[in-house]
Amino acid sequence: MRTLASEVKNSLGGEVELKGWVHRIRELGGISFVVLRDRSGQVQLVIQGKADFALESVIEVKGPVRANEKAPGGVEVGADAIKLLAAAAPELPIPVNQDPDKINLDALLDNRMISIRIPKLRSVFSVQSTIVGAFAEHLRGRGFTEIKTSKLIGSGTEGGTGLFTVDYFDTKVFLAQSPQFYKQAMVSSGMERVFEIGMAYRAEKHDTPRHLNEYVSLDVEMAFIEDDRDLMDLERGILKHVFARVAAANAADLEAWGAGVPSAEQVDRIPVVAYDEAKEIISAQGGRKVFDINPEGERLLCDWARDKHGIEAAFVNAFPRKHRPFYAFPDGQKTQSFDLLFRGLEITTGGRRINEHAMMLEALPKFGLTPEGLGAYMDIFKYGCPPHGGFAIGLERLTQKILGLSNVKEASLFPRDRKRVKP
Repeated sequence: MRTLASEVKNSLGGEVELKGWVHRIRELGGISFVVLRDRSGQVQLVIQGKADFALESVIEVKGPVRANEKAPGGVEVGADAIKLLAAAAPELPIPVNQDPDKINLDALLDNRMISIRIPKLRSVFSVQSTIVGAFAEHLRGRGFTEIKTSKLIGSGTEGGTGLFTVDYFDTKVFLAQSPQFYKQAMVSSGMERVFEIGMAYRAEKHDTPRHLNEYVSLDVEMAFIEDDRDLMDLERGILKHVFARVAAANAADLEAWGAGVPSAEQVDRIPVVAYDEAKEIISAQGGRKVFDINPEGERLLCDWARDKHGIEAAFVNAFPRKHRPFYAFPDGQKTQSFDLLFRGLEITTGGRRINEHAMMLEALPKFGLTPEGLGAYMDIFKYGCPPHGGFAIGLERLTQKILGLSNVKEASLFPRDRKRVKP
């Protein structure tokens, strides 16, 4: 029976069977020291003579486990029997057993099929898997139902700009920017609480370390809320659960990146700052008056929150109507909407939605929209829709900020941007 590399030390004095990739080879005095890598970690093999295979070849090894304090994990395996399961070409396009920080990001992404073998890079997606699982786990525990909505939409009702067009038989359709309208429909259906983990698409011509054109959106929608603070409280609970799960399940991954996650107590201390107040704080922090919250302002506000509240995060709410979508619930000239900034980056946008048909009809002309242009979306409100709201967390951005990655593309398995559609 196969033994994982992380379990070898439990078989000290016995024999094991290992299967994995050849991570490193070192020849010394007629003996080859080979490091084998599998999903759980690495273990040293000792081979008499020359290792007759290249790096990244897949092998099967059987042999005794011996103590060796200089070996990874303090043990090594004598390779009495070796079987080559799949040979690797001798020249790798990029090194897999070196620090990826020393390799150009474009080279890593151009050779993604190989670069994701690098343990440190693969750890990013172990953390991401924990985030997704914890997000769903927490919401299911709060009575939420997971849904899956179409990513092909018939019209650009989500704003009309930044949409990718797709040939769909004899017509044109679009890739959805979010499941926003479908979430609202399901809340109105009587399901009340829903969430979705799915792809979202933005045809925006950005080329920055914080933007992707295809990303994973962690979406939530909830009925019978009083205001946007109910949603911020819900997100606090989600984040506390996610951070706790990551701390418990991914300690080694966090250590590899020199990273950590906030405690539950710190999450409870995240301040809620109105948009106008946030601009004043940013102006004071930066030494000059600002008229909007740009990326530099997000960083300055998070610095302020770290110094004043002990966590590098802040909710910004009460955005002006002109800065929010047409469906944002109005509160005078402001809206019951919010962003969450975490470690200098916006990771969440959300808020309460308009739920009354008459209020929606009043709002549409202010945004240059008509009921006819929104089609079936208006039926949600015409036939009774409860007070509700929701938000979306960008999975890659959250992963990026947990691990301290310099570019959000590092947190995407196969990133898509203006120039990259392969592999």
